[in-house]
Amino acid sequence: MEELVVEEIQELLEKENDKALKKYLDQLNISDVEELIDELPQYAAKFIETISLNRAVNVFRILDFPTQERIIKKLSGNKLNQIIKDLPPDDRTALFSELKGDVVKKMITLLPAEERTESLALLGYKEDSVGRLMTPDYVAVKPEWTVSRVLAHIRRYGKNSETIDVVYVIDKEGVLLDDIRIREILLADPESKIGELTDKRFISLKANDPQEDAINIFRMNNRVALPVVDENNILLGIVTVDDILWIANEEYTEDMHKIGGTEALDEPYLDMPILKLVKKRVGWLIILFFGEMFTATAMGYFEGEIEKAVILALFVPLIISSGGNSGSQASTLIIQAMALGEITLSDWWKVMRRELISGLLLGLALGSIGFFRIYAWTLFSDMYGPHWFLIGCTVGVALVGIVLWGSLAGSMLPILLKRLGADPASSSAPFVATLVDVTGLVIYFSVAMMFLKGVLL
Repeated sequence: MEELVVEEIQELLEKENDKALKKYLDQLNISDVEELIDELPQYAAKFIETISLNRAVNVFRILDFPTQERIIKKLSGNKLNQIIKDLPPDDRTALFSELKGDVVKKMITLLPAEERTESLALLGYKEDSVGRLMTPDYVAVKPEWTVSRVLAHIRRYGKNSETIDVVYVIDKEGVLLDDIRIREILLADPESKIGELTDKRFISLKANDPQEDAINIFRMNNRVALPVVDENNILLGIVTVDDILWIANEEYTEDMHKIGGTEALDEPYLDMPILKLVKKRVGWLIILFFGEMFTATAMGYFEGEIEKAVILALFVPLIISSGGNSGSQASTLIIQAMALGEITLSDWWKVMRRELISGLLLGLALGSIGFFRIYAWTLFSDMYGPHWFLIGCTVGVALVGIVLWGSLAGSMLPILLKRLGADPASSSAPFVATLVDVTGLVIYFSVAMMFLKGVLL
């Protein structure tokens, strides 16, 4: 938002010139009004109150929920009623699902009877289901209708539809038979029947399917809208790509938070109270802290070996960080591949086989560097003594084993969690790193016992 625009708006607000303010705001793009609300949040309700109803609805629907909630509290009853009534059903459902129960109840009573029933039906679906995203505003036609009749139907009812890019063909029972793109209808003979244009190769969503599945289906099929059906294939509504993009962004943000080792934030970072932010982060930190305590326990178990060969302790940070890094890499790659639908549960063996090979090669690369690092130091120093070769073999072989184990653990954990019904993103990089830290020490000192027993140990 240009500084000049903000200054002009502030000047109109100070003069309380509502007429000029309305004229100025109505000339701005919808996205510009949204930016203006971000710049001057204290006047958000004033802006929504001032602009024309249709523009107010379009601005309100693209705002984030905390801003919507603040506006609802300050907006006049009449304007609020009009906005809630004119919101598309899917956006209204998204808003209602975020608001507190008593506020939702009050708002639903303000809606006309038909829209009240519609909202209650949409709210009846599970929170993360496709049913919460769908809108019942679509164009449906019968197979026996002619193209000319369909075009007349679209002219009459199309303005109330979320999109007219696709027309849905249903039978007398409401069962979905096909979907036809508008271009096919426009190019067809006006006297031909719609049934002649169908091939019955349509893609649909189930109302109770997870929203995450819908994201993948949209991504793979390049559609602007998809029909939503029930278990009997009755057409219930449609989901449009704008809603899917919004959900995809939320899913991505949530996964990034979880991969980083924190609970998903349900508000923008700067809007979240400090104590609430701490609460979101402290749980995982405590879990990871207790996990790292096992590292100290493992070190204590091998205390005798460390006392005999203090030199081994120098490589502990190197060893455990290498395993943690390889595990974090693998878990991030697998979580992303699962989110994109590139990997399913049945692909676990393919993943394991690839990680066995890649983990071994990565381990050999790091192990070789570790060995040659020790060899290079012996050319200039006696730090490792006469047994440098055995120490180098210990570090090199341990790195191979730990990096291989880290890759396997990082790749298999998301798949295991998915199999158990949990969110794969919960197998965050810090969690995998902590797991590999503890087990990495066991591997390292076990290899040390193999190479150095009877020599230094």
